Amino acid sequence: MASLLRQIIAGPRARHADSNLDLCYVTPFIIATSGPSGTYPQLAYRNPLDKLVAFLDKSHGEDWCIWEFRAEGTGYPDKEVRDKVRHYPFPDHHPPPFAMLPLVMASMRNWLTEGGKKTGTSTNSAAEEASKKGEEATEEAQKNDTKAAEKLDKKQGNGRVVVVHCKAGKGRSGTMACSYLISECGWSKEEALVRFTERRMRSGFGQGVSIPSQLRYVDYVTRWTAGGKKYVERPVEIIEVHTWGLREGVKVGVEIFGEEGKKIETAHIFGTKERLVVEGGSPGGAGFKDWVTDMAHPAPAAPSKSRTIALDGTYGNENEPTSTASEPASNNSSPSVDKPAALAPKIGLAAKSAKVSASAAIQRAATGKEPDSEAEEGGQAVIFRPSKPLILPSCDINIDFERRHRARYGMTMVTSVAHVWFNPFFEGNGPEQGGKPNENGVFEIEWDKMDGIKGSLRKGTRALDRVAVVWRFADQGAREVAEPGVDSEVPEM
Repeated sequence: MASLLRQIIAGPRARHADSNLDLCYVTPFIIATSGPSGTYPQLAYRNPLDKLVAFLDKSHGEDWCIWEFRAEGTGYPDKEVRDKVRHYPFPDHHPPPFAMLPLVMASMRNWLTEGGKKTGTSTNSAAEEASKKGEEATEEAQKNDTKAAEKLDKKQGNGRVVVVHCKAGKGRSGTMACSYLISECGWSKEEALVRFTERRMRSGFGQGVSIPSQLRYVDYVTRWTAGGKKYVERPVEIIEVHTWGLREGVKVGVEIFGEEGKKIETAHIFGTKERLVVEGGSPGGAGFKDWVTDMAHPAPAAPSKSRTIALDGTYGNENEPTSTASEPASNNSSPSVDKPAALAPKIGLAAKSAKVSASAAIQRAATGKEPDSEAEEGGQAVIFRPSKPLILPSCDINIDFERRHRARYGMTMVTSVAHVWFNPFFEGNGPEQGGKPNENGVFEIEWDKMDGIKGSLRKGTRALDRVAVVWRFADQGAREVAEPGVDSEVPEM
């Protein structure tokens, strides 16, 4: 019965034929598996820990070590795997803090090349310790990579393996496995992602790494590797968040990693006074008809050409000489602008005296009462501007959207949830500019390309059509995060 339950839970993931465990060999030296457990009730549907250890001992002797990425908890004590485990936890359905990646890559590389020693202790400043050598370590990165590659060529057949797992052994594990193949083995992003999908997933059951933000970070790893593995962590200020086609009842927040990546913390939630409606007339309303329309039809084209927001907050036609943000340099990010502060709009009296939104009229007609003055108002173009400087301590930034619908009798329900992670070091072309990114820029993304609920693309009813985040780096607090060299001790998180 337990075996049947494990097969049902594993579902789309391929099982290892010989062991009947939920694991796969991504390469001869990388094993991906779901999180094992030695206690009930998890033991009924997860890989039995004792069977996993027995399989690894039989197949690889002492030449195996586990890398686990579960911020929710490993699921077993270290002693149950003879302390052959290294911890780099980050939350489920999210990418890792980028400063964690050089540590994971180096620790896996050193184990496979028989050059590393486990520190055995955790540190509250692991990323800082890893970057103490600063410029020296960065200059030696290429030499270390060459040395490691030579060792890997000789050692891949020696049976020494790394075992990666998170909860399902898919998103977080796949992100790290693909990142290793790209940064240490010279694979392309496409080759790594395809290989992981082919080995980890059953045919026809989707991608191994499928969450948009995780895929974005795998692309960051490709660029980090091509740019000589230079990464600089800096505080970032969020100037404004521009939205187009914003529906009523949408709450917008900014989140960051806390506790070295183990948790996600809310840095700011935009209030009513920080919400400036440049153009009213929110698409859709609170009715069932609008809900069906949002779900059944794609969003209208964003007004990026025929109508654009100028730097002074006014609207113009494409034939008029207005000053606008430049087109994106990549899929999501625009090149830096000279004066990002100039993007703060000077809303005229016409915008300030806009008519009552459609949803407010619907609410008044349905209930006979005035709408709540604190309700999140939508519009064709809405700008969120922090009332105080919003400076974030690191480059990993998550913009979160939640739409709530208030029913006639006062009950509320969440109708859509979406978020997107991005990193200004990469959106500012840091790897392509010798580790010196643009000082400011704009990150843009459409609703359909954001992350959905629990790692899926399902987000519920449409909350907006497009968003652009205006950012700039703070003046101080920069620190280089270098990948530890071959034979170096690598701290855990």
